[in-house]
Amino acid sequence: MEPQLLHEVTASVATVVIRHPERRNAMTAAMWRALPPLLDDLAADPGVRALVLTGEGGTFCAGADITSLREGPQEAQELAVRAEEALAAFPKPTLAVVRGHCVGGGTQLAAACDLRFAEEGALFGVTPAKLGIVYPASSTRRLVSVVGRATAKYLLFSGELIDAERALRTGLVDEVLPEGQLGKRVAEFARILVSRSQLTQAAAKEFADGRTDRDAHWAEQARGSAEAAEGVAAFLERRQPRFTWTISR
Repeated sequence: MEPQLLHEVTASVATVVIRHPERRNAMTAAMWRALPPLLDDLAADPGVRALVLTGEGGTFCAGADITSLREGPQEAQELAVRAEEALAAFPKPTLAVVRGHCVGGGTQLAAACDLRFAEEGALFGVTPAKLGIVYPASSTRRLVSVVGRATAKYLLFSGELIDAERALRTGLVDEVLPEGQLGKRVAEFARILVSRSQLTQAAAKEFADGRTDRDAHWAEQARGSAEAAEGVAAFLERRQPRFTWTISR
């Protein structure tokens, strides 16, 4: 079966699926290269209001396909970082949905998402110390921002895997669901995301990620939009708001 990234858009939610079952959904060089342009296309689609990233079957992603490292660890790492940065820069809410192993490049991708939901039994790890590889500076800083310095050092120094409950305690995961309930919860939460104001989400994402040069831009967007008026009217009329502001690229 050809390793590839599958995608579909349903009810304003884009779902990207990592498919490489022979190697527990490890990312090949071609898959790393394919992710940024795919994300660009989905970001530009006004019908997409949120993105879900997951793996096919019972595994999220076992990292980079180790065979690609033989061709040059530095090049493979650069491809992974470009894909990670493209995912982190996606302007709409992103949710990693994790079953099974989420290791190495898999954790790199999950950490680049805004939120992470996992099924009980999921395992997380960052394993460059097992291969003698220096983990990228940008990826290290992102991991620290998600789980804190102590847990980031534990993961990076040891290369050991942690379970979903520990991932939840450290902030690597936002919710842990019993087996069989993850899909239902993700669908429910995705519906919540697409029903909310995209203006609020887009501004909050930039602020939370530390961007400081667009405060005036978002103040202007808020003044020029009808989002707040619609939100207040919907509240007073006891109905669901119909937010219309969309990201222009």
